[in-house]
Amino acid sequence: MERVCFLLRVRPDRLDEYRDRHRAVWEPMLAALRDTGWRNYSLFLRPDGLLIGYVECEDFAAAQRAMQDYEVNARWQAEMAPFFELPAGEAPDTGGERLEEVFHLD
Repeated sequence: MERVCFLLRVRPDRLDEYRDRHRAVWEPMLAALRDTGWRNYSLFLRPDGLLIGYVECEDFAAAQRAMQDYEVNARWQAEMAPFFELPAGEAPDTGGERLEEVFHLD
């Protein structure tokens, strides 16, 4: 099982709406994540907009690629993109900075 932690930055003026959107993630989007192997997926948001994501999956790169086959993912990413501070051409689902795991207590 691969454990993945990543960072993104949410625009400070969109924090409340970002929280609201994640209280009501579309059921087809949740199903797509489950179907493509995303497990134990969490997002943590700091008041300044720093977003930390954590997910477990067999193969993160494969799980990301599999999500590209779901139309609901394209719609979700298009709606979420304006919430993030991203370099030009980057998408929220591929634009995060992945962190190196240096310790794990099992």
